[in-house]
Amino acid sequence: MRISSKGEYGLRALFDLAQRYGEGPVQSEGVAMRQGIPVNYLNQLLILLRKAGLIDSLRGPQGGHMLARPPEQISLLEALTILEGPLLPSDTPRDDLAPTQPEDHEVVTEVWIDIRATVEQLLRNTTLDDLCQRKRERAGNVMYYI
Repeated sequence: MRISSKGEYGLRALFDLAQRYGEGPVQSEGVAMRQGIPVNYLNQLLILLRKAGLIDSLRGPQGGHMLARPPEQISLLEALTILEGPLLPSDTPRDDLAPTQPEDHEVVTEVWIDIRATVEQLLRNTTLDDLCQRKRERAGNVMYYI
């Protein structure tokens, strides 16, 4: 699995918006500055995220971007799949490899399937809100819910 700058920057932009959820629109220049993302590249990512329905955007002097749903409803799997496409390709056998021991191929293939399932489960179960909570814990601002 390889995450490109598109996935890294896009996820950081969503994380930035998640930290400001409920505060109104956030201008892209602020996100770019805080996250160290080139503003032109960020704007391209924000368009992609808006078209996919993860963020809303408002034009004008008081405009900006905001999450379209609460951070606890946006998983990292959903975000990265929008930004990157499938994270781990499905099993695509190579035409130039014809194993004489098919059971060996099956055993190795099962490992790739297990890895894919584990990564997808972790990303599916981790939300933008979880990232915000991790940041709060590091800063000592833990919120406990009963």
